[in-house]
Amino acid sequence: MKNPLHIGQIEIFRLNGGEIAMDGGAMFGAVPKILWSKRYPPDSDNYLLLKNAPLLIKTPAALILVETGIGNKFTEKQKQIFRVSDEWDLPSELAALGVGREDIDFVILTHCDFDHAGGIVMFSDNQTPELTFPNARHVIQKTEWEDATKPNVRSAHTYWPVNFTGLEESGNLLLVEGAQEISPGVRVEQTGGHTRGHQVVRIGSGPLEALHMGDLLPFHAHANPLWIMAFDNYPMDVIAQKQKLMGPAIAGGSWFTFYHDPQIAACRFDERGKVIEQWPGE
Repeated sequence: MKNPLHIGQIEIFRLNGGEIAMDGGAMFGAVPKILWSKRYPPDSDNYLLLKNAPLLIKTPAALILVETGIGNKFTEKQKQIFRVSDEWDLPSELAALGVGREDIDFVILTHCDFDHAGGIVMFSDNQTPELTFPNARHVIQKTEWEDATKPNVRSAHTYWPVNFTGLEESGNLLLVEGAQEISPGVRVEQTGGHTRGHQVVRIGSGPLEALHMGDLLPFHAHANPLWIMAFDNYPMDVIAQKQKLMGPAIAGGSWFTFYHDPQIAACRFDERGKVIEQWPGE
C-alpha cells in the first residue's frame, strides 16, 4: 500500500507479507458462528482469509518494520495446510517504496509465531537461509524468546526453529523486558495474552498515536473484549489487556492497525467498538 497513514511526522505503510487461511471457528473461539460469520463470511470449508501485513514505519530517526510475514520457507505440504493464496516477497514490497533490505534499522516482532516471524530469515536463490534484514536489530520480549527457543508441547507447532536461524549469532537480537522506547516515537509494551511474551507497539508523534496490538486484535471485529481466538494461550489475559489498552486509546482518538484483517488496514473506533474511520478510506 503506497499511500501511508500519517501519524504526525511518522508515516506507516502496510505491506503484503503473504496470505493464508485459517478455520473461522478457531479465529473466534467461543463466539457463535452465526455472529462472526455476518462480519467475515467463511468459505465452504469454514475457512477465513488472513492477511499477514507487516508495517513499515518511517520516522525522522529510523526505518522500522513491525512483523515480517510468512516468509519464503514453506514446504509444499505447509502451503497446502495453511492454504497459501499469495506468496511472500517482502523485499520487493519494500523496493516498491524505495527501501532496501539493508536499510531497515529495527524489526519488531509482537511475538514469534510462524506467520509473524517467518520473514526474519529467508531462503536465497540457492535455498541458503540468511537474515532478510541483515542490519536491523530484531526486537523481541525476553520471555517470548525463551518460549520460542524452548517451546512447550502446545507452542512447538507454531515456533519454527528455521525462522530464527542465525539471528542470535548475528548479534542483531535485541531482547527487551516490559516497556521500552525503540526509537523516538516508537515504543513496545509487553502484554502477554496470546503468548506469554506478546508485545504491542505504540506509534506516536505529538498528540497522535497508532496502536498495533498484534494478535490481541487480529480483526477489527475483535474489538469486543470477549471476542478472542482459540489460538490464545492465556485467554483471560487477552480480555484484560484489551480492556486496559483499548478504552484509553479509543477515548484519545488513536488509530488501530491490523496485521491479519482482510477488510481493514487500520481504523478508529467509537466507545462501542464501532468503526468510525478507516484507512484507506472506503
